[in-house]
Amino acid sequence: MIEIQDLHLRRGNFALRNVSLTLPNGIYAVLMGPSGCGKSSLLECIAGLVPATSGRISIGGRDITRLPAAGRGIGYVPQDGALFRGLTVRENLAFALEIRRWPQERIDARVNEVAAAMGAEKLLDRGVSALSGGERQRVALGRALAFHPALLLLDEPLASLDESSREELIPVLESLRQSRECTILHVTHSPGEAARLADLRFDSQDFLHR
Repeated sequence: MIEIQDLHLRRGNFALRNVSLTLPNGIYAVLMGPSGCGKSSLLECIAGLVPATSGRISIGGRDITRLPAAGRGIGYVPQDGALFRGLTVRENLAFALEIRRWPQERIDARVNEVAAAMGAEKLLDRGVSALSGGERQRVALGRALAFHPALLLLDEPLASLDESSREELIPVLESLRQSRECTILHVTHSPGEAARLADLRFDSQDFLHR
């Protein structure tokens, strides 16, 4: 269970107040809302990139509110994917495993497993600058999933893609929903994405209070 209770955050002149949200384990939840309403700020706060002013974030009953990002067990895919440009696809997928000091044999096996799940096996030895937008998002998803996070946060993962790339990536997201490997919170302004992917749908106007 993912629980957010009475969360407050502030970024300059922008603030969110009294945000509360509960996500059952394994659910694919979609948060809908217009640009500028605070969806991305909420994800960054959950991920540990923006500190909460007050309130509580817990995963499985464990309070993670004051933990650093690396200690939260959360996978996060920002809008631009934020891949490491100087690394290959293989190195990007392995990054979170290496910093967690997984044995090399286990890293290699997990990288191959994730690449297969993302349809990226043929991309492993490419530099990320040579990838298309859809390929980059596949790799970003794989990197976020590689270490088996309890929660995966997706910030407009399809927004920057052309129609063809979006249609190729949606089945990948649908397979994540079906696998129930982790709980997913996906933010978007697209009703079509919500209709195709959401087990549970939230509207920002219902609980994001600025």
